[in-house]
Amino acid sequence: MDFLNNLFTNLYDAIKLFMIDLLKGSTLTIDAQSVLVALVMAVIAISAILIFAPLTMLTLTYLERKLVGRFQSRIGANRAGPFGLLQPFADMIKFFIKEDIIPANADKLVHTLAPIAVNIPVVLAFAVLPFGKGMTALDLNVGVLYVVAVGSLTIIGIFMAGFGSSNKFALIGGMRAVAQIISYEVPQVLTLVTILLLSGTMSLNKIVEAQSGWGGMQWFIFALPVGPIAFFIFMLAAFAEAGRVPFDLPEAESELTAGYFTEYSGMKFGMFYFAEFLNLFFLCALGATLFLGGWQGPFLPGWLWLLIKAYALVFVAFWFRGTLPRFRIDHLMGLAWKVLVPLALVNIFLTTVLLPVYNALGF
Repeated sequence: MDFLNNLFTNLYDAIKLFMIDLLKGSTLTIDAQSVLVALVMAVIAISAILIFAPLTMLTLTYLERKLVGRFQSRIGANRAGPFGLLQPFADMIKFFIKEDIIPANADKLVHTLAPIAVNIPVVLAFAVLPFGKGMTALDLNVGVLYVVAVGSLTIIGIFMAGFGSSNKFALIGGMRAVAQIISYEVPQVLTLVTILLLSGTMSLNKIVEAQSGWGGMQWFIFALPVGPIAFFIFMLAAFAEAGRVPFDLPEAESELTAGYFTEYSGMKFGMFYFAEFLNLFFLCALGATLFLGGWQGPFLPGWLWLLIKAYALVFVAFWFRGTLPRFRIDHLMGLAWKVLVPLALVNIFLTTVLLPVYNALGF
């Protein structure tokens, strides 16, 4: 079990030792060798994230097709490959070969940069996510603050897509997306205060370690009553931020054709698709890290525990899509400002009052 638990960290350490031994006989100074090794290891960590991201997107697209199909008494993807396993690759090929069309009156630079601007913050956010013990690309002591700051940059790319397309539907979709994301980020950030009070740190790794009691099962969601309330608010806000049903008003096809990416085709549309699924997985993995103990858990390797918890929350998101109708825009905004924000503030108050009790219980 130790071998599986430390599989990736041992591989990382082995490559690092190999690089150090390789450079020992060179003419470089010790400082230059250290810098070169650090750069190579940073490239390896970044490459791992860049490989993990598209594989996750392919997995999620397949799972959504199959699960939503089952929820609606359909088979789902079953034509491309056995059990439809090649359907994500067929989608990828389609994105690559479709023509890239830019409207004549669009701002071509803004229109082209928007899909890139949407993806960059999502990929950057993975840098501080602890996939397992010692499996964090960048272990910041202000990891929570970093995630909040980087996550808020997504709205820039979304509004660029709506504004640069020279399309009223796209512009309305972009404005809706900005209003929605900002509105739901407020209760989402407020719920983080509960976790910061319970853990006493802004480091995601230390937040996971703070949930190591009870054999790795002392999760913050069990800190009754504030834990379940904070988790409920956080995940609702996360689904809204990711634009998932029933919060997909920015791309409501019955009203806005396709919302802010109406005028996108080919690989540019695929990049929006990529960002949406990757953002969903990251937010679910972050929810698992903050409330469900992250990689903590008995018997199984830590990185496998994180994947199980994250995919369980992704399953709930797909379940929502298969069962719930879309909100009306005024109900959507009202839920954020009239229900979730006051509830989050009350939850912070309860946490401060009950904090001595939680400390006594080991939280």
